[in-house]
Amino acid sequence: MKQLQHEEITNTQKQFPITIVCDAIRTPENIGMCFRIAESFGVQKIYLHQNSPLLENRIVKKTARNTINQITNERYEDFAKLISTLKKEGNTIIGIEITDKSINIQDFEFKNHEKLVLLLGSERRGIEDVSLLDATVSIPMYGRNSSMNVIHSLAISLYEVTNQIKNL
Repeated sequence: MKQLQHEEITNTQKQFPITIVCDAIRTPENIGMCFRIAESFGVQKIYLHQNSPLLENRIVKKTARNTINQITNERYEDFAKLISTLKKEGNTIIGIEITDKSINIQDFEFKNHEKLVLLLGSERRGIEDVSLLDATVSIPMYGRNSSMNVIHSLAISLYEVTNQIKNL
């Protein structure tokens, strides 16, 4: 067995009908890692709140590496307006959030939806208004902690989503 170097790896490059909305995420590392993870899973677009760190931020750039230039992105100001627009475009809005109506992520049928928006809440307050969402999914946890880092949640979610829709 031999560990492969970057130049020896060829990934299947595929883009999925997935958009990410970062609802007021303020940590530069989280913004950078969002781009890096999203690019790895073939995400089409990322929306960032106007108060999120700028992409020119040194920490964002360092964490994201060159993936900032590989994913279309846009800033938004009004959460409700953005969600309304995304719904009108045929997207199903899915919050990665623990609510009283959350479905375990592995039980949600992502393949039954043509275009998906994965919504990430802010590190402190979660998603601004869960009543605007079509559904929420949660990641089963077995330790004492009741939450995990927003980008770890995104990585797990993107793995599950792309695993379900990769052959469609």
